[in-house]
Amino acid sequence: MEIELRQIEDDHLIGRLEVGGLSEVPFPGRWLSHAGDSYLVLQRRHRYRLRQGRYELAAVALQVKTEQQPAEARHWQGQWVIGDPSCRFNARSPLLRCAVLPEGPCACCAHYSLGERGPT
Repeated sequence: MEIELRQIEDDHLIGRLEVGGLSEVPFPGRWLSHAGDSYLVLQRRHRYRLRQGRYELAAVALQVKTEQQPAEARHWQGQWVIGDPSCRFNARSPLLRCAVLPEGPCACCAHYSLGERGPT
């Protein structure tokens, strides 16, 4: 299956990748490398076509942002997060560490606190 990499700002086609199946297409919040560059996947769009009265998957387009994967990014509970996800103030996001000290590092934050998150 072929997937398209498209720039999120202007939908410009960056390139195409070949993957074995739909299960190998990266989800939003994952980083991927292509042609020596690093990208963060922000959106995943499926395109369908009508063939013999049935819809079938025609293409997958990934809306990406050129971004180097941070050194402190880690895989946690099936997703990428920046910083220490055990801190109660961590956003548990690939885009934002936390609201208290977004530029990090977690160890230098006066509010760094291990434990469960408070009520949301």
